[in-house]
Amino acid sequence: MNLRDLKYILAVADTRHFGRAADRCFVSQPTLSGQIKKLEDELGVTIFERTNRSVEVTPIGQSILAHARLLLEQADAITQVATAHRDPLAGPLRVGAIPTLSPYLMPLILVPLKRRYPQLRLVLSEEITEALMRRLHQHELDAVLIATPVDDPELETLPLFDEPFWLAHPREHALNTKDEIRAEDLEQIDLLLLAEGHCLTHQVMEVCHLTERSQQGEMADLRAASLETLLQLVGAGFGCTLVPALAIRGGWMTDTGIIVRRLDLPDAYRRISLAYRRSFPRRAALEGLAGVIREHLPNTVRAPPPAS
Repeated sequence: MNLRDLKYILAVADTRHFGRAADRCFVSQPTLSGQIKKLEDELGVTIFERTNRSVEVTPIGQSILAHARLLLEQADAITQVATAHRDPLAGPLRVGAIPTLSPYLMPLILVPLKRRYPQLRLVLSEEITEALMRRLHQHELDAVLIATPVDDPELETLPLFDEPFWLAHPREHALNTKDEIRAEDLEQIDLLLLAEGHCLTHQVMEVCHLTERSQQGEMADLRAASLETLLQLVGAGFGCTLVPALAIRGGWMTDTGIIVRRLDLPDAYRRISLAYRRSFPRRAALEGLAGVIREHLPNTVRAPPPAS
């Protein structure tokens, strides 16, 4: 058994396909299949059930794969420890971020991060929360920037900031004449939401108490795949939405027919955190990234309260 064999079985487990796994590992399919068969013979167990249509992981294979991921992470940690001895904040750092945060946060921090830690190379991925968490557990990412609570004994979080929601409505909307937006106003608006899978959708629904009233009419079917598309629908007069504070700095605010309003409601915000595995060996790199983020935020967001 060697590390190469462990990489092979993880590639098959992730792709559920020997051909795609071989491409990922830059070897021929017969080579990869032969090495996995040798490993199974050595261990005396079957890791994968193979048919003409699918590749499935056996129960014992699941246990072996869990250990394989840890072994490969620790092997990578040896290299990282040696690198860290020369420079504690050097090398790649694989970070994922949700799509409603990444386009607005990254422009604020990438240059300051490069200036402070020139040897740190941020490798950024942008996906919805479910995909990010899966990749974090599979050791494909080192940390993720998310806006949902984490209840997982294998993970830890660094709270970064609380991001209030602002109301975005068309210029000619009835709310434009109101000096203050109240909770009851949010319960009556035609609310536009992102497609299912985005954590922002559930957060907006909670703030607007959509769990207590069903969404009806054309708004129930009119959903967008991105925040930018959602705002274009607002500008076209189809309804209103709630926008995270960092997004109000975007270029879409110029001549779009959209009015944005601050909400002075205690629960109208989301908490942004950096989540990572407890076993991840480069805590200093994560602390460095978190520090740069906290130092370069606009005054539209606020620091979270100290942990009790």
